[in-house]
Amino acid sequence: MTLKENTELKEIIRKIALLNAIRHDGKAQAGPVIGKILGEKPELKTRVKELSAVINEVIQEVNSLPIAEQKRIVEEKWPETLVKEKVEEEKRLPPLPNVDKYAMIVTRFSPNPDCVIHLGSARAIILCHEYARMYKGKFILRFEDTDPKLKRPVLEFYERIREDLVWLECKPDEEYIQSDRIPIYYEHAEKLLREGNAYVCTCQPETFRKKILTNQPCKCRNLPPEEHLTRWQHMLKGDYKEGEAVLRVKTDLNHPNPAVRDWPAARVIDAEKYPHPRVGSKYCVWPLYNLACGVDDHLMGITHIIRGKEHLTNQARQEYLYKHLGWKYPEAIHYGRLKITGASLSKSKIVQGMREGIYKSWDDPRLATFAALRKRGITPEAIRKMIIDVGPKTSDVILSWENLYAYNRKILDPTVNRYFFVHNPIELTVKHIPKTFKAKLHLHPDKPEKGSREYTIKPEGKEDSARFWVSKKDVEASSVGGVIRLMELFNIGIEKIDAYSVDAFFVSESYEEAKKAKAPLIHWIPVGEDMPCQVVMPDASLAEGIAEGICKQLKPSSIVQFERFGFVRIDKVNTKLTAYYAHK
Repeated sequence: MTLKENTELKEIIRKIALLNAIRHDGKAQAGPVIGKILGEKPELKTRVKELSAVINEVIQEVNSLPIAEQKRIVEEKWPETLVKEKVEEEKRLPPLPNVDKYAMIVTRFSPNPDCVIHLGSARAIILCHEYARMYKGKFILRFEDTDPKLKRPVLEFYERIREDLVWLECKPDEEYIQSDRIPIYYEHAEKLLREGNAYVCTCQPETFRKKILTNQPCKCRNLPPEEHLTRWQHMLKGDYKEGEAVLRVKTDLNHPNPAVRDWPAARVIDAEKYPHPRVGSKYCVWPLYNLACGVDDHLMGITHIIRGKEHLTNQARQEYLYKHLGWKYPEAIHYGRLKITGASLSKSKIVQGMREGIYKSWDDPRLATFAALRKRGITPEAIRKMIIDVGPKTSDVILSWENLYAYNRKILDPTVNRYFFVHNPIELTVKHIPKTFKAKLHLHPDKPEKGSREYTIKPEGKEDSARFWVSKKDVEASSVGGVIRLMELFNIGIEKIDAYSVDAFFVSESYEEAKKAKAPLIHWIPVGEDMPCQVVMPDASLAEGIAEGICKQLKPSSIVQFERFGFVRIDKVNTKLTAYYAHK
């Protein structure tokens, strides 16, 4: 069958084209429609030419309709989709300023590879990526690794950061590494020196500080450019030791912020003592943040810098650099601080914890690293939705883990399978069971098409009994003589409770009777239909218990819900199941 003859496919295309048209003043655009179709039906990637022809035909038909008619069709045929589109529309990011001044919107995320990245970086990554996609622009990953002394780059973190961005579905269009670009910074430093807009300062730090705080130039500032170019060459040759010479960019000495006045742009670092992990001891002069960042933002065509408001001083510094070099400064959006209560977002504390053995790995569940969140079953979609809802507002924002869990729950709850996990199990024996019962437990209560698992409970022995694993906590919450309902099975009365076992008797089958008696519902696993299970909790403690034997079929990295316990991500499936707890 040709794609043109595939009526089901054409209907899907028509739906997507109509929704796209409604978002774009009645005119659907082929690119997004093709992308959406290929996302849903990747098998058509080998038939793109044929698919494009069908899509163009449908779009032509859709675009010929008035927008009111387009909306009427969608409201009639797919009302829930239109509601969803409306909700998503409301959650869109606010527009960027002055986009019409640029041929292409270009944003960047610029991590220092001295540690793995964590939830604190999510705002910069997601906002920059989403805005680039919103305007069909470019998103750049730039490793800022020009401090081999204080913020020492580590080779493994380059790749870990790349992996985290792919997992977040924020894959960059281009990548740059600043330690590969040192000659470029040298070239611009020499231009600044040659034109008298920078100088090499050899003053003692304390002497310079006293001068700058009283709005006075140091003795080096007004020397001729030739002298500073000579000093610069001495810096490059290693003739100066650390702290003996620094490249400074000239600014207004009366600037209200002393940190802006003649800011440092490059310094000497002992190359033998602090070799760079990528380029070794090749360079002894390293650019500081504002020189490297300022030059790169211009050369890479960054149109919109989106970063925290702690960088406002850096903007003031870089604007002098841009003025000296005859460049136009990009649009700058500075958002407020984002704090996650209960989450350690200090890279230095994370690194220290690893060194001291407090944390076993970068994905230790106590951390807020993307590696840890991934291992626990937090989805990238949940992180992205949370960040987009917060947006780039300038006010500080305080969130909690519960905020993130709420987003994640909305994503997982409609789709993931349910299973029983009995934490801290105790053996329950139920006597006087009158017949064989078959329990049918749906994998998802709202989606019977997902299937179910079935258990046959057959009474055995003189007392017509059956044995189950139940949670000790559930039993202890009841009392001797109390009635409990085993979910989707029958009601039991507690006869005896001791440290290692519980005796009970069959009461009735009716769920209505359990409701009338206000009997608690508890989950259970038949003895012999089980497997040991260990759940690693967010505080790194272990919840030991029993899972259903069918869980042996689960695949590592799958996310499920252990009923009445919480959502977990399956980590290992051997003779013992290992899972990581996400949240309730």
